[in-house]
Amino acid sequence: MESKDGAQDVGACKFISDLKFIGFQGVGLKRPECVLCTFDGRVHASNWDGGVSILSEGERQRQLVFEKSDFEVKPNGICLMPDGSYLLAHLGAEDGGVFRLGTDGGLTPFLQEIEGVPLPPTNYVHLDAAGRIWITVSTRQIPRNLGYNASVADGFIVLVEGGKARIVADGLGYTNECVVHPDGGHLFVNETFARRLTSFDISEDGSLSNKTTVAEFGSGTFPDGLTFDEEGGIWITSIVSNRVIRIAPNGEHQVMVEDNDPAHLEYVEAAFLDGTMGRPHLDVCRSVKLKNISSLAFGGPDLKHIYLGCLLGDSLAVFESPFRGFAPAHWSF
Repeated sequence: MESKDGAQDVGACKFISDLKFIGFQGVGLKRPECVLCTFDGRVHASNWDGGVSILSEGERQRQLVFEKSDFEVKPNGICLMPDGSYLLAHLGAEDGGVFRLGTDGGLTPFLQEIEGVPLPPTNYVHLDAAGRIWITVSTRQIPRNLGYNASVADGFIVLVEGGKARIVADGLGYTNECVVHPDGGHLFVNETFARRLTSFDISEDGSLSNKTTVAEFGSGTFPDGLTFDEEGGIWITSIVSNRVIRIAPNGEHQVMVEDNDPAHLEYVEAAFLDGTMGRPHLDVCRSVKLKNISSLAFGGPDLKHIYLGCLLGDSLAVFESPFRGFAPAHWSF
């Protein structure tokens, strides 16, 4: 139902065409690409300076970064561990890997190679409820922008369990965020430039099988972030178009938020279709409020606030959701 002011009522939340419902938290954040939330109201965002920004209501914003050295980790995806440390997916220009950032700021390698080969620039790291670590590498192309193409499918997923690492899925179209479904038996992953959401069955030993396309996305949608709500909905963020999309249990897609300049989006889409998409198409944002959103997390005391990570902003967008989020594995840490 649409009201006279262009607002659309969806459950308990009012989605307004001028984006008045969106607020912001944090100041001076450094490329907060990935965002996590915990039960105590803390919001954790990746910090391009080499660590994590920690935001709390009523408390001053904190930065947990490692001491500067000749080697500097560029955190893209982050993962909160039970002991309070973080795993950081290092998205270097030519190198990757996953590193552990301790509560004291100490930095140690977690995984730097797989099957004897150094990890390429590494996108994301996820902890599931069973204690397994899932890692994504978007592409083996160097520079990465060579992978911004529907014809390239060289991304992969690594599983770390029991101290052993192995590739469990390969040949993916720019592997981005991956999250284990609340049922514990399926892994969902966004293939950004294949423009689809894919799922796998997870066997007892962590092997993946039965690759299935859950959803395909059309013009202007490049899926990146991924999470679930308690009613079985799947939430997706799209870079470039600043879209938040909910996929209902019946498969219906609903655009919950959108903030872009149609002319700019058409320009990016044309470049994608003719195979010339590159950094300039991702590093420029034409929008009202959102700055190339990349991830999302449910937070707040009732898990009904959505926080949005981004590539080009210095704060986190936040709005109230009509759906309660599913508590992730790190929620009570």
